[in-house]
Amino acid sequence: MRRRRAPKRKIQPDLKYNNKLVGKFINMLMLDGKKSLAEKIVYNSFQIIEERVKDIPEQKGSKKPKCLLVFQKAVENVRPLLEVRPRRIGGATYQVPMEVKQERGFTLALRWLRDFARQKKGKPMEQKIAEEILNAYYKQGPAIKKKDNMHKMAEANRAFAHFRW
Repeated sequence: MRRRRAPKRKIQPDLKYNNKLVGKFINMLMLDGKKSLAEKIVYNSFQIIEERVKDIPEQKGSKKPKCLLVFQKAVENVRPLLEVRPRRIGGATYQVPMEVKQERGFTLALRWLRDFARQKKGKPMEQKIAEEILNAYYKQGPAIKKKDNMHKMAEANRAFAHFRW
């Protein structure tokens, strides 16, 4: 029998932008509990984004920095809406397409951005993350490709949608 579910933890917003999504990204990027290093990497990559992105229009009434708007839009572009999950029925395993909850979608998007940035070689981490975020903002790059592949698989297995639980 399964035990009770672990309680959801409250994620603290980051110190500089007071944004929970940035705080979550910093926590995901962190290795061996070195949060200050992860913060430095994220903030430096935001600095690079700020320098490179001059063409996005300012939103009226919004005092958010451009890098934060670019980051949020990039994560929204990468966030999957559908995924396939294996479901065993009568000895056969079907890939059943399901909608992704918003929180899981954001987690997947941040994980993909982090992982694809880590796979790149020969540049400082700040640059790699900045490039990955900018690619996602402009709807290109490996993270967007992964989302599209996920959606294609869900579309291909639409016939098994009635096995949803």
